[in-house]
Amino acid sequence: MPNVLVGLVQLNSVSDFDELWDYNDPVNTEKVFRELLPESRASGDPDYHTQLLTQIARTHSLRRQFNEAHHILDDAEALLSDETPVARVRYLLERGRTFNSAGEIEAARPLFEEAWDLARGIGEDYHAVDAAHMLGICETGDKALRWNEIAMEAAEASHDSRAKEWLGALYNNTGWTYHDAGEFQRALECFEKGLAWRVERNDPVTTRIAKWSVARALRSLERTSEALDMQRSLLAELESAGTKDGYVYEELAECLLILGKADDARPFFNLAYHELSKDAWLKENEADRLDRLQRFGEP
Repeated sequence: MPNVLVGLVQLNSVSDFDELWDYNDPVNTEKVFRELLPESRASGDPDYHTQLLTQIARTHSLRRQFNEAHHILDDAEALLSDETPVARVRYLLERGRTFNSAGEIEAARPLFEEAWDLARGIGEDYHAVDAAHMLGICETGDKALRWNEIAMEAAEASHDSRAKEWLGALYNNTGWTYHDAGEFQRALECFEKGLAWRVERNDPVTTRIAKWSVARALRSLERTSEALDMQRSLLAELESAGTKDGYVYEELAECLLILGKADDARPFFNLAYHELSKDAWLKENEADRLDRLQRFGEP
């Protein structure tokens, strides 16, 4: 996160510190946010200070440090009052996210519901869409689809440009809900919308993720050669950028295996295992998937 510490003393709004977020580097983001704490305490703005605490908590939940996140959220909760309406919404969101990431979905759901109602009541469209999108993640099947639809409708109707920025994630999440339900064609349609949305914003990282999702849906539709071509294109992009992606390796391996090219698939299974086995969530929740990658990657 280059140059984020430059001019911190000039920061005086929530939107300022939100712009310092790097979700791919929660460790450094925490350091940056903690640099702001003395100023936020002295600002005389309890809403600003409490919101900042909720985001420091989020840097811990992203690292699966749930006890630390809850402890900081306890501190934030103690500061909530009628003078901290936005902080209350953000507290609910982050407490809910912490529970959800720990697999405690029943504890998370009512917090997101309350955040949705409160955010709408105070005209905070961005946080309202966030709450609806999290409810889409908490729920399954038709309920998940309905919350995703509600979130998309709210984002599309909002005059807040930040609220509209949720649309890329919502197209993605809705696509995966359809995919999990076996509705692969509808999933593909959502992923293609998401890809178009990402391309318009010229963000190479999120565009690659959107391309990957389209290719994954194509594999599920048994359009394996098309899926393989897209994954090969992604591999070329990764190599050009000098980066790695275990999910791309995994899909290359699976496509090649389906097409009867087990020898060509083996090194990609091995690469996929090497990268994805570093993921603590996958180790905890998808051990069988990692075992498969390791097994098919062996000589």
